[in-house]
Amino acid sequence: MKRVFITGASSGLGVALAMEYAAQGAQCGLLARRKEELESLRLSLPNPDKHIIYAVDVCDHQALNAAAQDFLQRTGGIEVVIANAGVSYGTLTERHEDTAVFEKIMAINVLAVVATFSAFVTAMKSQAKTGQRDLRLVGIASVAGIRGLPGAEAYSASKAAVISYCESLRVELRSSGIKVVTIAPGYIDTPMTQVNTYPMPFLMPANKFAISAVKKITAGSSYAVIPWQMRGVSWLLRLLPNSLYDLIFARAPYKAAMNEIVQEAKHSADQLAKQSNQ
Repeated sequence: MKRVFITGASSGLGVALAMEYAAQGAQCGLLARRKEELESLRLSLPNPDKHIIYAVDVCDHQALNAAAQDFLQRTGGIEVVIANAGVSYGTLTERHEDTAVFEKIMAINVLAVVATFSAFVTAMKSQAKTGQRDLRLVGIASVAGIRGLPGAEAYSASKAAVISYCESLRVELRSSGIKVVTIAPGYIDTPMTQVNTYPMPFLMPANKFAISAVKKITAGSSYAVIPWQMRGVSWLLRLLPNSLYDLIFARAPYKAAMNEIVQEAKHSADQLAKQSNQ
């Protein structure tokens, strides 16, 4: 039975990954800030009593480490660690108020990945010394990390950092028996992308993403772009000279800023409240 620990497990890709692993009989450690959503997810999974939830903010590294150690103690080990927690907001360097948003995105999307892996590496190395070879550290990056997208400086930078960080760690751990897997999703149908008002080519349902991602993780793939159609797109983006890339993407639509997303969420909540009171 695989033991799997997933951050950002209360929505989107985290939920889909938890459901796929649980369906395959894995025991899941599910970490996110929202306890009610985590508990609801746990109860929806097969054999809910064997899964463990942790209502923890990934930016609280001490609490994150404590959750990891608790999971290791209660389960006796770990096979797969998925650093999935992430946020995406439109940012513009010219907006002074976006500096704080930059810091938030980098803290969640990059530093929390490091803190998540750090909490498990020592235990996984010990397991590897016993001959275990199915050990995986998984970083969820994005095709947005391949080239910088206008209006998304922080998000693109954070995901580029995840790609490079995971590559460094992969080489570092090459002889340890632990494989580092980088998953770069394209457009996946989750709450994070549902706020986008622009076309999203090759939009993929979250459950299908999870099926594909788990196969790549199990195989120990070093780097995978999902869905497969985005692999060619990402390859072309890497090859484009800067002059041509700049020309094509100069008019690309911007993602909504954090305050715009919050205002839209409040508006939607107000509309639902009004409908329920009618």
